[in-house]
Amino acid sequence: MTNVAIAGMSDNDRSKTIECTGIYYANSMIPQGELGLEKIVHSFAAKKFLSAYLIKEGVEEEKLNKELLKIVDVRYGKPYEEEITKKCDSFIFKLIPGSEDKIKEIAESGIY
Repeated sequence: MTNVAIAGMSDNDRSKTIECTGIYYANSMIPQGELGLEKIVHSFAAKKFLSAYLIKEGVEEEKLNKELLKIVDVRYGKPYEEEITKKCDSFIFKLIPGSEDKIKEIAESGIY
């Protein structure tokens, strides 16, 4: 039996989504000289979209921020990991309908 949590999102999906949000957050802090601007902007946009999505799904903002900081603390200063980021993209795009377009829209808006 699936453990359904908030608004139809399973605990496992919510946990993976928070993990990916933290990965995007950490990626967004990599200096431009070490990572292409396009990837940094994508990471900012994905973090913004997913944070808002998770809060809408019922995750308390304070709890989300604490979880994201834990992930950033582990990943900060480490190099960009293309495969992990691509796995997050695939997971998020499959889990949340329209997320790929919305993240692209945020990235292209310059407001992240």
